[in-house]
Amino acid sequence: MGSHKPESGRSDSGLIVKLLRNLVLVLLLIVFVSIVYNFQNKKAATETALLSDAISSEKFRGVFIRSETPVTFSGNGVLSYKIADGGKVGSGTVIAEVYPDDEQIMRSREIAQLERELDILKKIQNPGTLESAQPASLSANISESYRALIYSRDMKDYSAFRNEMENLVVGMSTYQIITQEVDGFDQQIIDINSRLAELKGMTAKPSETVTANESAYFVSYCDGYESELTPDNMDKLTVEQLRSIVDGKSSEPGLVGKMISGYNWFIAGVIDNTRKLYNIGDSIELKFDSSDEKIDAVITDIREDTDSSVSIIIIECSRFSKALVEHRAESCELIKGEYRGLKVPREAIRFDDMEQQTTNSDGEPDGTAVVNTKGVYIMKGEQVLFKKIDVVYEGSDYVLSEVHEEDPSYLALYDDIMIETEGGELNG
Repeated sequence: MGSHKPESGRSDSGLIVKLLRNLVLVLLLIVFVSIVYNFQNKKAATETALLSDAISSEKFRGVFIRSETPVTFSGNGVLSYKIADGGKVGSGTVIAEVYPDDEQIMRSREIAQLERELDILKKIQNPGTLESAQPASLSANISESYRALIYSRDMKDYSAFRNEMENLVVGMSTYQIITQEVDGFDQQIIDINSRLAELKGMTAKPSETVTANESAYFVSYCDGYESELTPDNMDKLTVEQLRSIVDGKSSEPGLVGKMISGYNWFIAGVIDNTRKLYNIGDSIELKFDSSDEKIDAVITDIREDTDSSVSIIIIECSRFSKALVEHRAESCELIKGEYRGLKVPREAIRFDDMEQQTTNSDGEPDGTAVVNTKGVYIMKGEQVLFKKIDVVYEGSDYVLSEVHEEDPSYLALYDDIMIETEGGELNG
């Protein structure tokens, strides 16, 4: 009986050792899994601070407001315009001529085109031009004219494009003559003069001539809002009135177009300014659907509507072009600014107490104080650091922070922004 007791004790002791060993192995496995999980979770909870661009803008339907005076004629006949829309005219400038029918207008246009071609050929054939021209200088001028032509095309400056096209034709044609590739253009000149004489013999004089009675910009249509939408009436505009404006052209007989006086014009629209993003006096840019160009402008008035959360905004500009006078109402984009900074997720923003330098009334340092500061936590190696941010733009789920390269207390490029700590969401 006594010999069995030690064996039972050894058996129990071995079992306990095995249990302890297995428990230690399980704990080690749990620790290992926990380390791996926390490491992966920590990596997933950071975002690298990178530079990003943003535009603060708002789309709205703009209504053009200008000082406009309708121009009329008798209504008998067909109009042949001499001034393009948006063109500047002086007092006494011929705006349009009235002919009995369209055929006379076509002849008049052909005469104008042939006379322009004749002027170009005469310039090429000018003895003074041919005597002084040298192949090397002509070749350089041709290259310059070609570059200017492409630039005018890209800028959509069609008046300059036409002039550069003529300069290019003159240069290339002159080069052909002095290098004896062609004898000249005498025959073309004779043919054009013959055609001009024929056309002028069949062309009737205009029955009526419409001239400008003041210095202004001209537009070849009216829409019926000329007396309603004026700078003097802007303070009476309502949200309902602006939303009811229809973009169209009047078919009333006897209308030639309208004169737009003054250098400045306005555009009015309805926007949501509950966040007070826009203020009177702000310099902004406008971009219209009809043009790729951005127009500098200034906000001159903002009036809140008493019955809703929207506001009437009035914007002033002094830039004129054909595209800007083709419509009464047009979709446009109000661009407040373009921003560049470090992109910070909004969910990562926290507040922490930081000791910051203070200044006196003269702007000189006079000590330090603890200030509750907006910023983010970053991971730097095994350390968690708080870095300030300087918000220059706010998006829906992110902000852009100004880069302060000389101040290490601010968030820097490539910093790892923490979204969560190891224990869960950051508290601030």
